[in-house]
Amino acid sequence: MAALRQEPALALDTESDSLYRYFYRVCLIQISLPDVDYLVDPLRVPDLEPLGDLLADPAHEKVFHAAENDILMLKRDFGFSFANLFDTMVAARILGWRQVSLAALLEKHFGVVLDKRTQLTDWGRRPLSKAQLSYARLDSHYLLPLRELLAAELQRRGRWREAQESMAALAAVTYVEKPFDPDGFWRIRGARDLRPAELAVLRELYLWRDSQARAANRPPFKIIGDDALMRLSQRQPLHLGDLRLSERQVDHYGDSLLAVIRRAQEAPPPQPPARPRGGNGRPDPNVTARFDRLRTWRVGRAAARQVEADVVLTNDALMAIARAAPASLEELAALEILGPWKLEEYGAELLEALAA
Repeated sequence: MAALRQEPALALDTESDSLYRYFYRVCLIQISLPDVDYLVDPLRVPDLEPLGDLLADPAHEKVFHAAENDILMLKRDFGFSFANLFDTMVAARILGWRQVSLAALLEKHFGVVLDKRTQLTDWGRRPLSKAQLSYARLDSHYLLPLRELLAAELQRRGRWREAQESMAALAAVTYVEKPFDPDGFWRIRGARDLRPAELAVLRELYLWRDSQARAANRPPFKIIGDDALMRLSQRQPLHLGDLRLSERQVDHYGDSLLAVIRRAQEAPPPQPPARPRGGNGRPDPNVTARFDRLRTWRVGRAAARQVEADVVLTNDALMAIARAAPASLEELAALEILGPWKLEEYGAELLEALAA
């Protein structure tokens, strides 16, 4: 930690095991300085509080690529807070660069080719392989020089204030646990085309799969995939030989699946989820009209800047402004949707679009 405290900036990345665990977690934290890379194993290191203190210290800049997910996971698992962030992907998008993945940026600017297949391996298993360790190190190793390149270009093109405002907002992102939705089966592709009796089977299989995934601490798709759930719901086999699953799946889950299907055949069909309260769930037509005008304005602004539309403003921001319908810059500022730079840059144009 002493070496980290001596540096004005440090680069970070994380790896998790979300492809292999139901209750996934941060499994590795990579930290790079100009002349050294550290790999921190949170599964083995009992106390990460000193690192948390450093991440919250505004005297040290923390450089990430696509920071939001890393920040959310670090907040969830360790209760960390953040200050003074630089996100190389956010910077590249503000500049209008078309290829903004880390792999593309490293290959273009440093001639480094990342083997992204390693990213999909199980980061929760120990020991980590040499390939995993090498990949993890490279993921943060070039972030500091990439940051310098991007910062210089942001300054040159007059986008530094915009970038600072966007990156400051990252520190405030909040992890919100998404509980299991028992009605989530309605979102499986093709579910709404099923007959009522088939939907009843799909619902029971969907609930069964989640319980199995929790018990085994494996992602639901590694128990049985959505396509297989749909096939079973339609065919409703009664014998192990008719399941048409892998040998492993039949051995582990065959009898249980048949029992679920038999039980579901006696269950009433599920009813579609209720629409949100308030008429037919559709927004007020005046709000919709304002939102459409704001989106039309955004399309033009984004095209002029040669950036993706959400770099200008997100759909959520546009909808919030459309609902509030501010009539002055003071009212627009009071919504606390726009930071000072975006208010100054876009405020008058937004009001003009609303009033059109």
